[in-house]
Amino acid sequence: MPTRPLLPSLFIAGFIASAPLSWAQTGNNQVEVQQNLNHDTSPPARDIIAPPSDFQAQHQKPIGRANQQFASNQGDPVIQSSTLPRVAPTAGLNFDGVGVGFTGPNGTFTPNSAPPDPNGVVGATQYVQWVNTSFAVFDKATGAVLMGPTAGNALWRGFGGGCETNNDGDPIVQYDKAAGRWVFTQFSVTTTPFLQCVAVSTTSDATGTYNRYSFSFGNVQFPDYPKISVWPDAYYITFNIFNNGTTFAGAKACAYDRAKMLAGAAATQVCFQQSTAVDSLLPADLDGSTPPPAGSPNLLLNFGTNSLNLFKFHVDFNTPANSTFTGPAAIAVAPFSAACGGATCIPQPGTTQQLDSLADRLMYRLAYRNFGDHEVLVANHSVTAGSSVGVRWYEIRNPSGTPTIFQQGTYAPDSTFRWMGSIGMDRAGDIAVGYSASSSSVSPSVRLTGRTPNDPLGTLQAEAIIQAGGGSQTGRLNRWGDYSAITIDPVDDCTFWYTNEYLKASGSFNWSTRIASFKFPSCGAGPDFSLSASPASQTVVQGAGTSYTVTVTPSGGFTGTVTFSAGGLPAGASATFNPASVTTSGNTTMSVTTSSTTPAGTFTLTVTGTSGTLSHTTTVTLVVNPPPKPDFTISATPASQTVVRGASTTYTATVTPTSGFTGTVTFSATGLPAGAAASFSPTSVNGSGSSTMTVTTAGTTPTGTVTLTITGSSGTLTHSTKVSLVVRRH
Repeated sequence: MPTRPLLPSLFIAGFIASAPLSWAQTGNNQVEVQQNLNHDTSPPARDIIAPPSDFQAQHQKPIGRANQQFASNQGDPVIQSSTLPRVAPTAGLNFDGVGVGFTGPNGTFTPNSAPPDPNGVVGATQYVQWVNTSFAVFDKATGAVLMGPTAGNALWRGFGGGCETNNDGDPIVQYDKAAGRWVFTQFSVTTTPFLQCVAVSTTSDATGTYNRYSFSFGNVQFPDYPKISVWPDAYYITFNIFNNGTTFAGAKACAYDRAKMLAGAAATQVCFQQSTAVDSLLPADLDGSTPPPAGSPNLLLNFGTNSLNLFKFHVDFNTPANSTFTGPAAIAVAPFSAACGGATCIPQPGTTQQLDSLADRLMYRLAYRNFGDHEVLVANHSVTAGSSVGVRWYEIRNPSGTPTIFQQGTYAPDSTFRWMGSIGMDRAGDIAVGYSASSSSVSPSVRLTGRTPNDPLGTLQAEAIIQAGGGSQTGRLNRWGDYSAITIDPVDDCTFWYTNEYLKASGSFNWSTRIASFKFPSCGAGPDFSLSASPASQTVVQGAGTSYTVTVTPSGGFTGTVTFSAGGLPAGASATFNPASVTTSGNTTMSVTTSSTTPAGTFTLTVTGTSGTLSHTTTVTLVVNPPPKPDFTISATPASQTVVRGASTTYTATVTPTSGFTGTVTFSATGLPAGAAASFSPTSVNGSGSSTMTVTTAGTTPTGTVTLTITGSSGTLTHSTKVSLVVRRH
């Protein structure tokens, strides 16, 4: 069924100032300042002390969605039945992150809330992990702690308002690969207005300075479970909205002005509120160096009954009313039942306390990658798998067009319960999935599996253990995290980094986290390069030309010579490259020339770079418009004349040609009062020129002000202008 774009519901700005460690407030908007985090030596704040009565109230479950998919225990036709060799990625680092006993330059960490929200991302030289209300920065080469544990709201010190005062967590940290910047976000909900706090680093150093922003959701809309992604035109973020923190009101999707935030300028958000039929959306997060096709909307996903629901969000910050949110397009998938009916059933050793499956939603992230010849989304969630629980995963292709399920599977190789997954894909098409695993004999542990493009579709290799659990979660704690995170190193686009939680010993409020890196041997095995082009789109008139800059970026010690070609050119168009080749790295200018016979329209051009057996592509858009038709405009001076009735007055009408107009324009006038007449000298002009319009009144012409319309006509072309005539008695 076609859907109608909704109108944006909210536009809020954040502002920037230059004075350090100061703040001001105007309405719901706050002045932003920069702060160097290296100056923070305070111990981690303990702003969320979870008392026994409400320690599991951190996230509510949307009760407004249709729950039919949770009710049945239908068979799963894509449970993997074959056994593949054990996954054998090249191991990197494997070390403890923020958790009980974690020690860094800022002291020793003690958990003060539960469950943990283990989240992390890898950047150019660092890895940042943010768990609940504290984060740490690591050297990604050694795992050494560079900073932390640091209170999350330290990012907003001196900023004022709830972002500085409250340290409420529910955090996500992202790395904007194209810009080389860190993006931190957490909510402020202890006080109103409810806020989403966002900090964007000014460099690729996570310990440096930040542009800080505060986006308000008013005093009613509690913005729960925020998930943020990086896209070329915006930072997209989604929420489950609970009115007054209690009543589910539907998902909300917002876009933050990425360009302004990178520049440290005032930034706005554009939001679309959904009905209670929509919850737990995930926005697509860009992996790799190839952006989506020019102008692509962000893609958002959740699941329904045996389907994935795809939405598209296009934002226009210049004219927010032109922004659109469309969908859902339902993508049929193999039948499934949500794990534990979307509730609690994960067993642990030595206790009757079971753990929550959090199976009512897709798990973070929705990873997007553009391979040039096809686009990919990978996603996962937890499903019933016979008598246990497994990870259902998907590879979706052509999500910007007509999406299809390229492959899907449920990974549940034995009776151990597997849930809390995160999935990603490297530049070679290898897929990695990290998750938690537990049973009545296996303490909650951190595990991973994966596949290469050579494996049979719908299958994952036998799992490996990142960290074995040392105990069970006891007390009345049934929540086991709210998400985990797998991300891909932006430098080699091959190395996966994963973080999740575990316990070293049985207990409550004693969680630990683990961080591990690994990559598949087939990815980055030798020198390679990537290709990108800018601008993403150019517009020309038939017969004219334009240019793009194509950039070669080496990896793995690549030193070859890359030659270029272009495909997808419309008829009558050609492309040349200067220089014709680039060695190791650099830019070439692709000049595109059209002819008068080139058809008008929008065309996707594929630029290919080739070096020996290596070949990569990137795409740009060419918009060809027909030349404007010859035409003219007409104007008149003065705008008004006053005349005593019985007398006459004059105006000058001027014809100005456009696009080579050479026709003959004749003049006429309408709107004359009774007894008045108009004449033109000359009566026409060729191409351009002026004519004097003389208006003569009679002694009986009524007094007053009238509007005269002067019209110029040339064949089928007609244009007019207006002047005023004031007739007086004497």
